[in-house]
Amino acid sequence: MAYAPPSSKPLCRTAFAAAHVVAHDPNTIDWDLTMAYRRHLWSYGLGVAEAMDTAQRGMGLEWPAARELMIRSMAEARAAGGEIVCGAATDQLGEPLRRPLGEIIDAYREQCSFIEDAGGGVVVMASRHLARSAKSRDDYARVYGEVLEGLRRPAIIHWLGDMFDPALAGYWGTPDLAEAADVCLAVINANREKVDGVKLSLLDAGRERDLRGRLPDQVRMYTGDDFNYPELVRGDGNRHSHALLGILDAIAPAFSAALVAADAGDWGEYERILAPTVELSRHIFAPPTYNYKAGIVFLAWLNGHQPHFKMLGGMEGARSVEHYGRLLVLAGKAGLLADPELAANRMSSLLG
Repeated sequence: MAYAPPSSKPLCRTAFAAAHVVAHDPNTIDWDLTMAYRRHLWSYGLGVAEAMDTAQRGMGLEWPAARELMIRSMAEARAAGGEIVCGAATDQLGEPLRRPLGEIIDAYREQCSFIEDAGGGVVVMASRHLARSAKSRDDYARVYGEVLEGLRRPAIIHWLGDMFDPALAGYWGTPDLAEAADVCLAVINANREKVDGVKLSLLDAGRERDLRGRLPDQVRMYTGDDFNYPELVRGDGNRHSHALLGILDAIAPAFSAALVAADAGDWGEYERILAPTVELSRHIFAPPTYNYKAGIVFLAWLNGHQPHFKMLGGMEGARSVEHYGRLLVLAGKAGLLADPELAANRMSSLLG
């Protein structure tokens, strides 16, 4: 079945889809189709998380293009009445990654100011430069404290695990994830008036529930767990997660329908709709996890949102034909093929 856009925006949870970019060729973005895809996501009542890792940030999408992408998307959001948050990082610094902390703070501030001046909400992304340059946990506290202090509105802090970006190994100053959670929580507690929430992308439901239970009352957990999102978003009766997920780019129609059911109190229907999307998501995010973007774009192509299966940097070659074939089957089982005949014809053309 195909899921129609809802008559009204789902209310029980806040959900942002980290959106991909449509490439015209390995070096050029098709701006018209990229903006059209954001309108597609907004039509299902979801927000857009712009210029995140799903958009190949730092893996084909460099700072000048990311900046242009955010300018266009924030203007489109105003016209469409859609919610949008944007990723602020330090990627304008380029190489080398080892930098004085003052340069890293200034780079973060530049991007945060740009986003806020244009009317967007800020997601403070994990920084490769900070991961390489910090000598202690106190360095993380200093950088995040000074960056958050300068914000006009509360931001989302993004803790991205090294399965998504190996350059972020040991983030928060330690390879021990329990200790890293303590550092992250200390940063949040010290700046709680400037923190809307934390997006946790570790693919570990237990660690998310643990950190979620320790957050200050006004700070939200935004799940970035593309393996366990149905249970984490539903919650345990005391706490629940909101969502800022790459998989929502691919499953927006089903996720929207599930939230509409949850709004009506029908959590059974919520579970029924999302259950078959989990196998699809686990396949798309299979190791090496950072290649998941290829599956996201492949499904957008199968569903007619773009005329060709191309990605920045030629990243469509990151997965095998067998991987894509299995993805097609799982998308069909999840009710996420808008036109099965078109999808089958496009798969045949890929095989050819």
